[in-house]
Amino acid sequence: MAASQRHETRLHGSKYPLINRFQEYLGEFVYGGIDGSVTTFAVVAGSAGAGLDSAVVIILGFANLIADGFAMSVGSYLSTKSEQENYEKHKAVEYWEVDNLPAKEREEVREIYAAKGFEGELLEKVVDKITEDRDRWVDVMMKEELEMSEENKSPLAMGGVTFLSFLIFGFIPLLVYVLDYSFDLTANLFLISSVLTGLVFGLIGSLKAIVNQTKIGRSILETLFLGGAAAALAYFVGDILEGLFV
Repeated sequence: MAASQRHETRLHGSKYPLINRFQEYLGEFVYGGIDGSVTTFAVVAGSAGAGLDSAVVIILGFANLIADGFAMSVGSYLSTKSEQENYEKHKAVEYWEVDNLPAKEREEVREIYAAKGFEGELLEKVVDKITEDRDRWVDVMMKEELEMSEENKSPLAMGGVTFLSFLIFGFIPLLVYVLDYSFDLTANLFLISSVLTGLVFGLIGSLKAIVNQTKIGRSILETLFLGGAAAALAYFVGDILEGLFV
């Protein structure tokens, strides 16, 4: 899942005060969890379809968990860092234009606020007020002309949150197999893993609804459907390959 889709989440004015406190990173946590649980459960389902034992499922599952989680966290880090660098690059250009082409930039400010309905003396006062301060002037141009906002989130924190979420939620489908390897359980491991993962999908769907401020029921069903579809596909591929090569 593209990291750029995950970084625009904002919850200003949300009715969830605790979540508001961590709103900068909640979206990344949710989408990291979605990817972690879906991809790891797909590995488990494919292994179950192929009839592999717990030790093999654990090996494949943890290999996917670490490698994919790390790759996703690197993508999140680079995406956030790239956004910050892109913003700073355009900001430097705007400072140069304000310093070297002030008349042109002043006219652009006038056009921006004229389009908003300001006119006459009021328009000129607005233009004068904005352009009297260099930093304010550049800030207005960044927001109004380029429609860019400064990215304040830490790239390292974004990558860390992604990796942590991927590991936490991605481990759930493997939990029963780890227990079986340690205690030799007499149970349908894939069924238990499916139930646990379904609960995780429900939790993540609820969090995703809060992040996107959409209906919780719809978000849960969507997450269950997509996760289940990925798992079903992996299961049948594993079953077919097992029949062909084993």
